[in-house]
Amino acid sequence: MQKKKNSNTNIKWAIQAFALTFVLSSIVSFISNNGVEKLNLFSSIIILIVVILIGILFDMLGIAVTVAPEDDFNAKATKKAKGAKSSLMLIKNSSKVANICADVIGDICGVVSGAISAMIVLKIVSIYNISNNIQFIISALVASLTVSGKALGKEVAKRNSTQIVHMVGKIISNFKNE
Repeated sequence: MQKKKNSNTNIKWAIQAFALTFVLSSIVSFISNNGVEKLNLFSSIIILIVVILIGILFDMLGIAVTVAPEDDFNAKATKKAKGAKSSLMLIKNSSKVANICADVIGDICGVVSGAISAMIVLKIVSIYNISNNIQFIISALVASLTVSGKALGKEVAKRNSTQIVHMVGKIISNFKNE
């Protein structure tokens, strides 16, 4: 009976993750693509960097919640430290939080950064009248920044998981009555 319940829960979560990803991806893609289309080259590059950084930061949070020790937050919650209850909620739901942060948001940022980089290539080609073969360099640069940023972020998240989760817990607690 427990296996069937877990299976149904996993299927339900997968459907929810699909819907969440579809909606968020549509919104973020629409806003960033339409926004970048109207911006100059410099502003477009800044937006691209911000999207890459968002992907890295959410990947870090996904790692941090999976490795942060729950005991640290039980002690903080006992002392009624701001954000401790929210931090515990994140840790107790670490697989879903990690999935949303690293997979949903991280992957959306990856796709959006690819689309933005393609628009940047079009801007560069039209402004400087050069071959669109620059797309390979821009794509490789975006991928390299993303992968190396996430690699560094994972190490930071593992070493500072308690502080990262607590900081996010404090932010969440501002929106809750904690």
